[in-house]
Amino acid sequence: MLPKNARLTVSADFARATKSGTRVTTDNYVGYLYISPATNHDLPKCGLIINKSVGGSVTRHALARKVRHAVSPQLSKLPNGSLLVIRALAKNNINAVDVEIEKLIDKLLERASRAVVK
Repeated sequence: MLPKNARLTVSADFARATKSGTRVTTDNYVGYLYISPATNHDLPKCGLIINKSVGGSVTRHALARKVRHAVSPQLSKLPNGSLLVIRALAKNNINAVDVEIEKLIDKLLERASRAVVK
């Protein structure tokens, strides 16, 4: 479970991550990572976007719980002050969430580090 101080709750933060962040797509998810250019000592924050095309309410909430559970140990990899948003795609497979989220975050960090080097 994500701690309360690690959750994205402000719509402006969602917009900042999705519009200005690094984007990576996998089979079932799209990940956005915004790393704040200013020195920031805040913890990394994560938000989820799971719309109705994924399924009914029970399916969406089950997927959200699994994604939050998979993201929680990965937060330590993210730099301070970063914003992570994970969007579930309609053709989602609920079974291999942990592995796919870990790969998604690793790809996001790799691509973000390449963008900073340029």
